[in-house]
Amino acid sequence: MTADASVLFQPFTFGELTLPNRIVMAPLTRNRAIPPGLVPRESSATYYAQRASAGLLISEATQISQQGQGYINTPGIYTKEQVAGWRKVTDAVHKAGGRIFIQLWHVGRVSHVALQPNGGAPVAPSAILAKTKTFLETGFVDVSAPRALELSEIPGILRDYEQAARNAKEAGFDGVEIHGANGYLLDQFMKDGSNKRTDAYGGSIENRVRLTVETVDAVLKVWDKSRVGIRLSPAPVNDAADSDPQAVFSHVVKKLDHLGIGYIHMIEGVTQGDRNAVNVDYGDLRRSFRGAYIANNNYDRAMAAEAIASGRADLVAFGRLYISNPDLVERFQLNAKLSEPDRPTFYGGDDHGYTDYPTLQEIQRAV
Repeated sequence: MTADASVLFQPFTFGELTLPNRIVMAPLTRNRAIPPGLVPRESSATYYAQRASAGLLISEATQISQQGQGYINTPGIYTKEQVAGWRKVTDAVHKAGGRIFIQLWHVGRVSHVALQPNGGAPVAPSAILAKTKTFLETGFVDVSAPRALELSEIPGILRDYEQAARNAKEAGFDGVEIHGANGYLLDQFMKDGSNKRTDAYGGSIENRVRLTVETVDAVLKVWDKSRVGIRLSPAPVNDAADSDPQAVFSHVVKKLDHLGIGYIHMIEGVTQGDRNAVNVDYGDLRRSFRGAYIANNNYDRAMAAEAIASGRADLVAFGRLYISNPDLVERFQLNAKLSEPDRPTFYGGDDHGYTDYPTLQEIQRAV
């Protein structure tokens, strides 16, 4: 029996924030920040405002420091200029009636010496090269060999997260999402395939999730717990895998539940890939967390309605559909045809494939 899609358009409240519907725009890396300062471009305000009918917008992944950058032309939130650039975005979204969280990002070893301070090696829990690619001016290239973080460096990374959270508040965001997924730094620490440390941040599950918990604690120094979320991905991504993902993610979700944050944003399977890539009971993870559960990965309108109607999710995040359908909420309400995205314009470029996708009303007027 197909669930009634009207559940997608019911309001949802966590903390003092009420969302008008259950549809979330997922973080989407578009590589359009302006170098060398990596400030959001002027048209980013238009891009996000066009999509402001979503219950919640989550910004593209935004690095907390230069060390946290892994791809060309991704925006930061660690300089005054970047804060000012993001302020234009949040002002535009709020003027359009929307709500927007920023996703705070440190890529760890998924980077290249060309992007790192003084051409240094990317950092990681352990000096293990990831079998994955990054994106430079020349196109997709292999990532660089990383070095293991010294124990003495970890407090500095936590300070970077805390400062980025303060900068996000100054930039006018409604909250923050910590990027703990997709084989980036926090995910690298959590998974035993990429973390071979023997100190307090390696070995046991408790030790491997420590940096994630401490990062959440750092952000909670700045933001009310209801305005903080985290994205997680138990499946192997960017060569970060674990021998027992159910145990690891059950543990970390219970820790996050104890901290009382607003939501967990779960990538169920591999992004744009197999939803059953690992033997993980996502329902069990959802039941272990009393806050909101945002489901993500290859959902369509019917799947989203079923997930919410059944209680498996509170909200559903959509990625690629939001690239080419700025009015996705309205199209879902009408069960209208969706526009296909122009894949060659996903990463980098100008406003083509960024702010020029028409709404359904604009398409109808042009006929």
